[in-house]
Amino acid sequence: MELTLWTYEGPPHVGAMRVATSVEGVHYALHAPQGDTYADLLFTMIERRKQRPSVTFTTFQARDLGGDTAELAKATIRDVVERFEPRVLLVGESCTAELIQDVPGALAEGMGLPVPVVALDLPAYSKKENWGAAETFLRLVRTLLSPLAPAPGEERPPRPEGRRPRANLLGPSSLGFRCRDDVVEVRRLLESIGVEVGVVAPEGATPEDLLRIPEADVNVCLYPEVAHSTCAWLRRTFRQPTVETVPIGVGATRDFLHEVARLTGVEVGDAASPERARLPWYSRSVDSTYLTGKRVFVFGDATHAMAAARVATEELGFRVVGLGTYSREFAREVRACAERLGVEALVTDDYLEVEAQVAELRPELVLGTQMERHVAKRLGIPCAVISAPVHVQDFPARHSPQMGFEGANVLFDTWIHPLTMGLEEHLLAMFREDFEFHDEAPASHLAAEAGAAAAGAPAPAAAPDAVPEPAVAWEGDAERELKKIPFFVRGKARRNTERFAEERGVRTITLETLYDAKAHFGR
Repeated sequence: MELTLWTYEGPPHVGAMRVATSVEGVHYALHAPQGDTYADLLFTMIERRKQRPSVTFTTFQARDLGGDTAELAKATIRDVVERFEPRVLLVGESCTAELIQDVPGALAEGMGLPVPVVALDLPAYSKKENWGAAETFLRLVRTLLSPLAPAPGEERPPRPEGRRPRANLLGPSSLGFRCRDDVVEVRRLLESIGVEVGVVAPEGATPEDLLRIPEADVNVCLYPEVAHSTCAWLRRTFRQPTVETVPIGVGATRDFLHEVARLTGVEVGDAASPERARLPWYSRSVDSTYLTGKRVFVFGDATHAMAAARVATEELGFRVVGLGTYSREFAREVRACAERLGVEALVTDDYLEVEAQVAELRPELVLGTQMERHVAKRLGIPCAVISAPVHVQDFPARHSPQMGFEGANVLFDTWIHPLTMGLEEHLLAMFREDFEFHDEAPASHLAAEAGAAAAGAPAPAAAPDAVPEPAVAWEGDAERELKKIPFFVRGKARRNTERFAEERGVRTITLETLYDAKAHFGR
């Protein structure tokens, strides 16, 4: 474990909390010291849930370490069962409590409780949040469904006559990125080809719903970081096929529909024609073609990062210059995706490594997490958030999916709006000599009144400290030419030119130096 200021994922017990909070009727008894109880604020403050998460902490303190903390854990477990009457009880420990080695899951299994107990052994010092969520979901499903598993070699029963094909949506969970809205869109997609949705889990499910998972014809692995291992177990045990395609982007949505149709025996028909998706037309429009070739850096969880890379290259005409993920469990898939794009994948959970690569590559757009949003802001680069971890603003009140044809529209708006469009730049260039567009122009028409009001004010005192001399100087002609560049990219042009000059030992930037730098960076 590495001490860091920011982290892409919390410890695995936070992943277990996400599953416990997602499934109604499940409660999580967490053996943890007082300082580890902060995690439930993620759900009420970040996700803006109306209820506190279904988690109870033992909250032992330093003075309790001299006594029997195992008995404290058992007392808390009994209290949870009596007070909340859960239909399934999860029992685990936080990263700090793991050091005490009380093993609360084993204690709970030996207490003769009147509810099913799922003991969670989540190694906090080698695994992280998404792995914890995936392992908790798998153990919960296995505990409930193992008694229903068919004998080895037994054929899967055919679909009842007259019943429509059915698919489960597995993986959406609390604190997931746009899960609520994605489920709405994917349900609409499936219904458009005559496939009904069986169970959505873990988010919004009950233990009784989980018992119905084997009734479906296929399982859709919507979020592999949470559901991949569960879908693999269901495929081995109940011989349920898995839909692997994640429908993010127009092309992936079409592929998703055809994969579902192939596995369920239905016809896609006109459903794969993206009448509701405006992205294809918008990305071919005159203004959007200006964005063709824009250099993009992509980083996030594996699912969203790979999907974003495909949409960026195949549907918007961007050029991916960097691709990475913090999801080490899917590093192989991300590296293969990066190789197809001709870049080297960055697999890390250190945001400083990501920041260093963004600073080196200097892309024109960053698609990442809330961490990359901060990084891009410091570097003056436009950014759009595509993946957790996210801030409260990325749980919007409006319908804002990432999946399906409507999700493709959201992607177009979210990614394009931070960039300056071609017509906008054209107008800025056309009127750059206009009195309202030059560098000394006021910010608004009211600035003239504000300037008159301030005319009588005393002049501010001079700063006591002298401004340090810049590393390179600019000749007047070069400075005037620089001001002809639109203001929103002028800072980048200045930085690139100064870096170009410093690397070549040029102390004074002339008009010729500026043109040489432009030719160098425009290759």
